[in-house]
Formats: sequence, C-alpha cells, structure tokens
Amino acid sequence: MYARYLVTALAAVLLVSSGVFVVDVDPGEGPSVVDFGDTIRMTDLTQAEQRVVRERGLAVPRAEVFYSRYRYVVGHEGLASLVTELDRDGHERQFGVPLSIYVTDYTDAELATGEDGFLRVTGGDTDWVAVENAAFVVDADARHPGGPAVVPFSERAAAERFTDSFGGTVVDWAGLRAHPFERSELSVDAAERRAADRNAWADAAAADARSLTERPVSVVVGDDAPTLAAAIEQAPANTTVVLPAGEYRDVNRTVRKPLTIRGAGVNETWLVGDGNGSVLRGFDARVAVTDLSIRGIGQQQARPNLTVDTDAWDAQVLRAYGYAASGIEFDDAAGSYVADVYIDTPTNGVTVRYSDGVVVEDVRVDGETPWREGFMSTITVHSRMVVQDSTFVGGRDGVYMHLGDGTVVRNNSFDDLRFGVHEMYTSETLVANNTATRTRTGVVVMTLPEDNVVARNHVSDSAVGIDVAGRASYVVENTVVGNEEGLDVGSDRSLFARNTVVGNEVGIRASTLIPTNVVTANDIVGNDRYVSTSLGPVRIWTDDGAGNYWDGAPGVDSDRDGFIDRAFQPTGAVDRHAGSSPDAHVLATSPAVQLLRSQEGTLPGLRSRGVVDQAPRVRPVRPGAVAAALNATGVGA
Repeated sequence: MYARYLVTALAAVLLVSSGVFVVDVDPGEGPSVVDFGDTIRMTDLTQAEQRVVRERGLAVPRAEVFYSRYRYVVGHEGLASLVTELDRDGHERQFGVPLSIYVTDYTDAELATGEDGFLRVTGGDTDWVAVENAAFVVDADARHPGGPAVVPFSERAAAERFTDSFGGTVVDWAGLRAHPFERSELSVDAAERRAADRNAWADAAAADARSLTERPVSVVVGDDAPTLAAAIEQAPANTTVVLPAGEYRDVNRTVRKPLTIRGAGVNETWLVGDGNGSVLRGFDARVAVTDLSIRGIGQQQARPNLTVDTDAWDAQVLRAYGYAASGIEFDDAAGSYVADVYIDTPTNGVTVRYSDGVVVEDVRVDGETPWREGFMSTITVHSRMVVQDSTFVGGRDGVYMHLGDGTVVRNNSFDDLRFGVHEMYTSETLVANNTATRTRTGVVVMTLPEDNVVARNHVSDSAVGIDVAGRASYVVENTVVGNEEGLDVGSDRSLFARNTVVGNEVGIRASTLIPTNVVTANDIVGNDRYVSTSLGPVRIWTDDGAGNYWDGAPGVDSDRDGFIDRAFQPTGAVDRHAGSSPDAHVLATSPAVQLLRSQEGTLPGLRSRGVVDQAPRVRPVRPGAVAAALNATGVGA
C-alpha cells in the first residue's frame, strides 16, 4: 500500500508539473530593480558593521541580481560579495545564469568621507545602473565598515571626478570581475590552519597569564594586613597577596594595580559577598585571581540607566549584559588571569570588558536553574579572551561573547544551560573540543559574523546541537548525538564537513534561503529524519564530486569509487524514508522515480525544494566517531 501510494503521488506531480513550470525567459529582457528590502541579502558586512552603517548614516554600494534558476532577487551590500559569489565554484549550478545585474549609481550624488574614512552621501540622489554600463572605482580611500568601498557610476567622467578627491582606479565591469578581492577558501585544510593560528595565540596568552602566579608574595592577610582591603592597599604593584584558608567578608573590592590575589585552594579560601554587586573587580592590566571560591554575588543584571560611551546599539547590549553583578569583574584589565576558582552566582560569574588577552582556566561556575533565573557564567565584551579547561553548570549561557572577535573557547564542559557557547556580533573565533549536554543549543553563533571555526565539539541531549549563522565560517569534525536537532545550517558561504550526526530527531536543518554552503563529508546516521528544510531552493550538498554518508541510502557503487551511483535526496518523497522502510529502496529505482528525476534537470519548476547529494558515500567518513556515537545512544543496537 505504501509503495502504491508513493508511485501514484509521484505520477500526479509529474503530470501537473510538466505542464505548469516551463518558462521561456529571454536573458536580454531582464527585469527592473525591486525594493532592496524585498531581496534575499548577501553582504560584505557583519551585522555589527551593518548596525554601524545604519546608526552613522553611511553609504554602502548595493547590487541586485536576477537569476534564471533562482526565484528570488539577490541583493548585495557591498560589491565584493557580488563578484566573489559570481565566481564561486558551483554558483551557476545553484542559481543559474544572471539575467540582469544592477548596481547603485552615484553619478548625481554628493559623496564625502568622515574622519572615520567611511563613505557618506551628503546630497543629491542615487539611482541604479546595469553593470555592463557602469564604471567602478576600486582601491579608493573611501571605505565602509566591512572594508574598501567599490563605488559605481553610470558615467565614467563622474567616476574620474571621484578619484580626483578620493584616489583609486576606474574600471569597467570586466575589470571589476578581475579585481583581486579576498575570497574565502572553504576547505578542511583552511579550517585547520585557522584553528592552528588561534590555538597558538591562545597558548601564548595562557603562558603569559600563568606567569602572574610567579610574582613574589608581599602581603599575607592575617599576618601582614588585617583585611583583604588593607592588603590590596598595602601591596606593591606586581606582587602577590595571599589569602589563607577561611572566609573573607570585607569584599566587594576593586584592584587598581597589577596584582595577584591567591587563596589556599578551592573550598579552602572563600570570598563571601553581601549580596550586592560584584565581589572582586580588577580595573588595571594584569590582575590575577587564583585558588579560591566566591559566593554572595548580587542579583543585579541589567543596568538600564548606565552611561556608556559607544554607539547606541552597542550601549544597549552593554547595559543589558555587560555590567551585571559578577564574581570577578574586569574592565580595562588586559592580560588578566583567573584560574582554579569556583564561583556560585545568581548572575554573572566572570565579566570581561575592554580587556584583551584575559585567560580564564580551570574554573567552575555554578549558575541558577532553571536557566531563566540565571545569567552569564562568563561574558566577554569588546575583548579577545581565552576560556579553557573549565566547567559551567546552570545559568543562562556558559560563555557569552559580544564583540569578542578572536576569542578562543576550548576544552570546556557545559551542562544544564540555555546555550553552552553563545556568540553575538563576534567573528574570527575558535570554539573547539567542548562538551555540552542538556542545553537549548550547545553552540550558537548569531548576528551574521564571519570566519568562525566550530570544531570537534560534542553536543548531546539538547534541543539543538550546533547552530551557526553568518558567513565564511567552518563547522568541522563535531559530534551531535541524541538531540532534537543535530546541526542547523543557517549561514551562507560556509563549510560544514566531517561532522558526525547520529541519533537525533532531525539530523540537519537547512534554514537559509541562500544555497551557498559547502556541506560534504558528514556522516548522518540513525536519525529519525535525515534533513528538514525551510522555504527555499534545492540545496546541492556535494563538493568536488564528493558528498556525505547517509545510512540506508539506496543504490550501488558499480565502479567501486566509494560513491553510490545515484543521487540521494534526503528530503525527497522516497529517499527520506530510506533509513526506515524497505519499500523506499524498491521505489528508488522504479520507472516513476527515474522519470521524475530525469525531468528535474530540464524543467526548473520540478527542481524540488530541499537537499540533493549528487555523490553519496558508501562508507562513513569517520567510522570511529560514528561507532562511538551509536554506542552512546544505543541506536541500531
């Protein structure tokens, strides 16, 4: 009955579709521009940079592209993304050929740059011009927050006048296509190089921070000074204050010199606050806190009336999260250090503001449960820091980043939180070798950042394993097992490779409308559903002739090259049942299905939404990781 139903349904789809979706499009008669807000957006800017554009009233040249095979108009903010996307391998396979491309025309606009070097329109009007009729200025002094601005004009004379004021070179469309824009290499090797560089920086930062424990002892509380406050006041810079075992309640103190505060060990030395504000603050560079425990932190989270000297959108975030009561709070404290510390907190554990090179290691933070009652175990604001070898239980987020570009989070354990690692407006990070369980999302990257590496993490028993937004990022060699949803492919122009996706209700969710990601060499095994998709076109998850391993995928490898001879559609009417129904294997090679597939290439309307793997693998890419995950979940046992 199941097989007969599917054959009937497929035949009906074929009959209806073959008469509806044949469209004769003349590429010479392209459409006119649409409201830019109605386009599907690609950009040279992160969301943090986009906020700066809006708040300061900056000018970012735009483009609109109409394709033969992609139903949506693609809008580009910044023209580097336009050129690099048109040249990307696999672009035409997903989008078809461009029918028309329009760019902003600044011929009748008055342009200027401010002290920040960013381009602004100070008068006149902008319009649109087809790229083949445009003159572009490259390598000018004018910029936007994402990098150098390529400025287009409909008249070459206007472009040359612009170079008189701002420098640069005038090129035509062919010249712009040949311009050496930076292009992301989406490969495992590229991910490994980035991880190695960021690990090396973190290693150096940690080694430097640990040297703060070698400072000579100047004051022992109880022997040389009666209280912690007196000891901090008395101790010379670059020395150590020792706190013997016991409880110290004269806290809520601020350290304004480079100083190390060392206890007798976790659960031996306790700093006990009075329930108001932060217990210990470091407001100078190279402050170290080691070998002690902290409790009695205040309940205050948001500081809505605080004056913050930054852009309004940024200040709003800082007031909401960055000044909450904390166990340890750093501000303008570059190179500071926290190690071998336990913190029991209703709000923040360690807060780091404007302090690059801070290292937090061998720390445990216990937050409130349920997570809605807690806050941020560790938060970095405008700071590049290292969080490693630590444990975070309860609270809202284990590690929260706001404009924490370059931060490294590695070898940590997260349990019973909303998010294990939560990146906001943060790029060029490394999140590696962490374990998260019982979270809403193990690792989540929001607000469209770029160039993040999420590698070798293990997430289980969570609503979502790993969810990465943004662009040009790398999600590699992670294991997501026993979650409601394993991976969320919500970015664009990013790599998802060598991930082990086992025993989830949904293995992978494809949630972006832009089909530009490279999804290859992943092992998708024992999930209730291979893939779920939102609205959008077909996504081809094959790269350079190599796809993913889908357990139960029907077909044979007749030439023994390691790939099944037929494509696999994990969201298709037949293939999505391949892991659970023998009928699916029979139907996969039936005449009805073969006819439908043969027509998909010639009838654009028949290109099914969802995912197609054109070269599914015969064997897992990481069989050891798959076996370990299966053993942990009991799937297939």
